[in-house]
Amino acid sequence: MYETEKLPITSWAEDDRPREKMMLKGKHSLSDAELLAIILGSGNRKETAVDLAKRILADSGNDLNRIGTMAFAELQQYNGVGEAKAVNVIAALELGRRRSNCQSNEVLQVTRSGDAYQFFRRDMEDLVHEEFWVLLLTRSNKVLRKEQVSKGGMNATVVDPRMVFRSAVALGANSIVICHNHPSGEVKPSENDIRLTRKLKEGALLLDISLIDHIIVGANTYFSFADEGLL
Repeated sequence: MYETEKLPITSWAEDDRPREKMMLKGKHSLSDAELLAIILGSGNRKETAVDLAKRILADSGNDLNRIGTMAFAELQQYNGVGEAKAVNVIAALELGRRRSNCQSNEVLQVTRSGDAYQFFRRDMEDLVHEEFWVLLLTRSNKVLRKEQVSKGGMNATVVDPRMVFRSAVALGANSIVICHNHPSGEVKPSENDIRLTRKLKEGALLLDISLIDHIIVGANTYFSFADEGLL
């Protein structure tokens, strides 16, 4: 049996071509695969750009966040995706992520866990390693500064309590929010997370500083120790 050749996108009906479809019907009419196909620009000898995009999405569980964490080498394993296309895909997804998180710059006061999450997610959501950050606040919970405390591996990062409180003391912060990420995407705290939170809360009390929350950033979600009554 002869293999059926894939019809190139240029031979499709105009309404079905991703670029033309966007121009005619608007960006919201396109599927994730069609949008990704536009970024890819072309497929390979056996796949159209749309077919290639569908395969990349399927391999990623149709999770754009997963594709956003892919390395250049991972994308280049797909036939038809060279260095330039891999750069285009990663750049486009990073731009989308920054757009979705740009509201974090507008939050100047932390009144709930979601506010704190917005401050941290831009820096931490797509990381493949763990990082630990601290948000320094005034008495009225206005933001003084956000700082990275430590950077670790895929499963853990070492946190020195002295580094957590150093800037808080120097700037006269009245309260802090601490945060770390789970590269796995799951946000359930580990026993180590709980022990560290208790240790830092005790240290904050000695310095007359309030630890008002500990945020764990996951895949487009977060866990708040304060919301869950763990502080």
